[in-house]
Amino acid sequence: MFKLNGVALHEGFTERDVRREVARMLNVKEDRIESIKTLRRSLDCRGRKATFVLSVGVGLKDEEDFLKASRQAYSPLERVRPLSEIAREIKAVNTDKSVVVVGSGPAGLFCALTLAYAGVKTIVLERGDSVEERTAKVRAYSGGGALDVESNVQFGEGGAGTFSDGKLNTGVGGTLVSTVLAEFAAYGAPEEIVYDSKPHIGTDKLVGVVAAMRNAVISMGGKVLFRHKLADLKAKSGKLEGVVVQSAEGRYVLPCDICVVAIGHSARDTFGMLSGYVLMERKPFAIGVRIEHLQSELNAARYGFRYKNLPPADYKVAAKTSDGRGCYSFCMCPGGSVVAAESEEGGVVTNGMSVYARDGKNCNSALLVGVNPSDFGGEDPLAGVRFQRIYEEAAYALGKGKAVCQSVGDFMAKKTGSGIGRVLPTYPRGVEFAPLDECLPAYVCGGLREALPQFDAKIKGFACADALLTGVETRSSSPVRIIRGESGDSSLQGLMPCGEGAGYAGGITSAAADGIKTALCVLKKLCR
Repeated sequence: MFKLNGVALHEGFTERDVRREVARMLNVKEDRIESIKTLRRSLDCRGRKATFVLSVGVGLKDEEDFLKASRQAYSPLERVRPLSEIAREIKAVNTDKSVVVVGSGPAGLFCALTLAYAGVKTIVLERGDSVEERTAKVRAYSGGGALDVESNVQFGEGGAGTFSDGKLNTGVGGTLVSTVLAEFAAYGAPEEIVYDSKPHIGTDKLVGVVAAMRNAVISMGGKVLFRHKLADLKAKSGKLEGVVVQSAEGRYVLPCDICVVAIGHSARDTFGMLSGYVLMERKPFAIGVRIEHLQSELNAARYGFRYKNLPPADYKVAAKTSDGRGCYSFCMCPGGSVVAAESEEGGVVTNGMSVYARDGKNCNSALLVGVNPSDFGGEDPLAGVRFQRIYEEAAYALGKGKAVCQSVGDFMAKKTGSGIGRVLPTYPRGVEFAPLDECLPAYVCGGLREALPQFDAKIKGFACADALLTGVETRSSSPVRIIRGESGDSSLQGLMPCGEGAGYAGGITSAAADGIKTALCVLKKLCR
């Protein structure tokens, strides 16, 4: 097979339409085409008609003769390498060695899966519940129940991305991205994620995919221990000897040769414990709010009158603020809702999610302004954690336990109003209409006020008076980075930081890819 780019088709196209267009572009008869495989699909709405643009793999009868006769050079189709094949490439691995993976988000899960394929019987420690039990906990909390500080939107099997949109697009390149997407599809994710330019699974489908991956790890000899939290380390002479685990039955020591720490960006207590053993540093992140619009109005703004047969529209916007920080959208959720993402009592944290169908009335996205280590004060690597907590607690106090909400019109005018217009808030535990200036830094609110008109110039209606801002959003990325070397080790030999919480990824796909990379480092260390 070879690769053919630029196959343009109008909305509602069929497989037969693809076949006809490929034949036309190659100037061959349709019966000469043996196979067509979609490699990439994107949507172009710049013309009078919405157009889907495909890259496809094509197999032809007498393909070699065609390629020799063609005046155009076609690239051969690259095979996506299965994770099982990648894992088994490293030979002479000592599978008797003990490996512990802490955390079962995408980084930890893909690390454990890679090790399982290589024959290493890994123990996965997860402080929260299984994804099935965790889903019930999240629903209960969203409905007004008590917060479980160990199992919530941030903690539990699947990681924080489980209760988002399941977005898989990433700015990270390399062949591992294709492997990650293929692996998700193999465990039950929709097939189109392997070729859509903006792939997503959806929270409702991601739950089943995560459970299937966990069961695969177990079937290959691994263990997954829920409600087992990393409490401390055992180390001697700069080398890890074991981990101290907290479970319902009490604390115990689990000896291990290697521990992969894939704890996620909200494991603040674990960051604190690790800071006594390994080198860590502050890193930039961003804070802000969730903005909500009517999905129908965004569709009209993005597609015009052509949107009825198109997928729910999305967007990505960015602007430079006068102080040089920048403001940008993040984790845009078409047809979604704002979720309660707290993991500590006495704080408010917002996030966004949507199911696979993306059929909600509203859409939402984080609008974030950059925060630098110089804003935290001091040199303590955990200063960013304290910074986040200040504004989460301020929002909780201002909102009287609810999220703080303000319409864009009121926010821009710096006044407090009812906020109720055409857009109704979706934050499940209720909102309190109050000035966001009282629970966010002045430079964040100033940056948002600078950026909103710029975004409105790009997308008509983006800064409409009825759009809602709900806050605060503080957990877009980790505030710390655990230093690691080329071997994957931290400053404590045998302790290997991994994924978004450790500061080496930013989203489901990049975290999963980092999990694979870390697992390969582990396998090299385990070679006899």
